[in-house]
Amino acid sequence: MEQNQAKGAGFLKVCGIIMIIGGALSIILGILAIVGAVALTGMGIDTGVSTTLLMVASVLTLVGGIIELVAGIIGVKNCNDPSKANTCLICGIVVVAVSVLSTILTVVSGGSFSPVSFVTGLILPALYIVGAVKNKQA
Repeated sequence: MEQNQAKGAGFLKVCGIIMIIGGALSIILGILAIVGAVALTGMGIDTGVSTTLLMVASVLTLVGGIIELVAGIIGVKNCNDPSKANTCLICGIVVVAVSVLSTILTVVSGGSFSPVSFVTGLILPALYIVGAVKNKQA
């Protein structure tokens, strides 16, 4: 007998794969940003931005990448398991929260708010959440 595919499996699998790739890239960029911030500070170069803020932004990039990578792995691994829908839903909500926090930090640090960037940053986690909700209904 063939096992039926969960209703949101496609959403979770595709979004999960993209999140794994994006998370891995964010981890690499976060590590490079931390190394760069430390190097700039060590050389005494004035970037015009608070060193603390630069480090916080770099660490947030790294942590956000790790969260996105983990959420992607969980989504791919559990895309066909409706009993894991709540776990996937929580992961999706955490990724959305990190994205919103990142936008808030950008604005607070003097950057400009970009509605297009904000919305595009939420599309993938929103589709991931849709997949989790569909699996929950299965």
